[in-house]
Amino acid sequence: MKRYHLFIAGAVAVVAVPAHAQDRGDSRKVVRIDPYIEANQVVAVELSPGSDTVTYTQVATGVDVSVQGRNNGGSASIRYERNFGYDSSVADTATLSGLARGYASVVPNAVQVEGGALASRTRITDNGSASSGTSSLQGGPNESRIYSAYAGPTVHTSAGDAEINANYRIGYTRVEAPDAVVTAPGAAPVDVFDDSVVQSAGVHVGLRPGTALPVGVGVGGGFYQEDIGNLDQRVRDLNVRADVTVPLGPNLAAVGGVGYEDVEVSARDAVRDAAGVPLVGADGRLVTDKSSPRRLAYDTSGIIWDVGVVWRPSSRTAAEAHIGRRYDSTTYYGSFAWAPDSRSSVNLAVYDAVQGFGGTLNNALRNLPTEFAAIRNPVTGQIDGCVASTQGGNCLNGAFGSVRSAVFRSRGVAASYNATNGRLSSGIGVGYDRRTFIAAPGTALAAANGVVDQSYWLATYVSGQFGPRDSWSLNGRAQRFLSGFAGSGDATVLGASAAYRRYLLDGLSANAALNLDSLDSDVAGQDLTTAAALLGLRYDF
Repeated sequence: MKRYHLFIAGAVAVVAVPAHAQDRGDSRKVVRIDPYIEANQVVAVELSPGSDTVTYTQVATGVDVSVQGRNNGGSASIRYERNFGYDSSVADTATLSGLARGYASVVPNAVQVEGGALASRTRITDNGSASSGTSSLQGGPNESRIYSAYAGPTVHTSAGDAEINANYRIGYTRVEAPDAVVTAPGAAPVDVFDDSVVQSAGVHVGLRPGTALPVGVGVGGGFYQEDIGNLDQRVRDLNVRADVTVPLGPNLAAVGGVGYEDVEVSARDAVRDAAGVPLVGADGRLVTDKSSPRRLAYDTSGIIWDVGVVWRPSSRTAAEAHIGRRYDSTTYYGSFAWAPDSRSSVNLAVYDAVQGFGGTLNNALRNLPTEFAAIRNPVTGQIDGCVASTQGGNCLNGAFGSVRSAVFRSRGVAASYNATNGRLSSGIGVGYDRRTFIAAPGTALAAANGVVDQSYWLATYVSGQFGPRDSWSLNGRAQRFLSGFAGSGDATVLGASAAYRRYLLDGLSANAALNLDSLDSDVAGQDLTTAAALLGLRYDF
């Protein structure tokens, strides 16, 4: 397969090199650009509850990009796809999907700008949840498209022995949901998240242990605000805190902090008719009454604290665990990262935050590695939720979960393992997410207050080569949604795919793929199982 590898020395020379060349870790930059076009024929069969068979032609163009250097780095996978049906049962569709994450140093070791973006097609289940994949059957009443992006600078400097760190991030998320997602015949539609703008900022000044004092000390503050389009919901979090680091050994330290935090969640009511029933717009979402007063859904302020341990025995291992008081209750959070060698990694994260769907997805993007290969469904072409990388956490599955518009407190855990061994690359991610919704009394969302949605997810992939002219891949995913909303029911989403590629000529390959998707719901009439097969050609420039 032809690929373009560019090595850029400083800002002067550009030299083409062979595909097997590697970055030597000096001041040069490695830029890898892999554009391609595809033409495929797809046959999709509804196995249950019906037996429809549809055929469509899929034409796609895309590019995979990787930039890795000393002062900047990033990866992106972008794909534009058109599907042409042969009869009225399959509508012609156009889809843009992609995933990107990267950073660039404006001033080396001082000012850095980072960002990330996601475009994905998904299917909203009957309980208001979205999985990271979608059925091979094109279109459908509950198909949705999710877009999310964020960017911002980070500043690191010093004043004497004191280190100063500051950052700012702004993000935007939008869910282009169908006009109405209905859980059951005659039931009210799910109020699906529309869009939100997220802003966060933080500053911290600190002294390392052994500089001015035998212990490390610091003080800092943070700001978070998410403005959600549905009913003008707003999350605002302001906090200040002081912290201390006490060395317990060469690789172990006890840490603790105490401060003050003020968290508010508020919203307006919906427009109501003469009978007091909230009005739903043509887009299936509640219509906001801009003239109604802002009502508090959650308001807590006071002392916050936490204590924990930090363990860093080597450059390949880091772990921390914390317990404390926040959001007027006990909080737990922590992380573990271990790279046994340069070819594998293990990552674990435990989290606790009050935010909306947009804030959750922005955070998941920020936690992705900057060097990755996107894992796509070989039939639908969609991002499968995880990326192949031996850097950091690598899955977005836990961020999807419920796409209801109400703000929530999200607590959960995510773990992943990734490895490469010669031509074989594999990985697995698992997680649990629990969302307790927060809504203002007296508003149209009041019934959501205190309701809990839970999701369990698993994603796995393995890929390799039989020889120099072919490649293969296997992907699997599973999600279990447990909804506390009346009439929503629980749902299980399963998916598996297999793909084989044979290189015919330089850059030209023949492709074959199979895909199986299943939605098993407690709500009658919502079950769906589909299978699809793909045959086609791809040309890599």
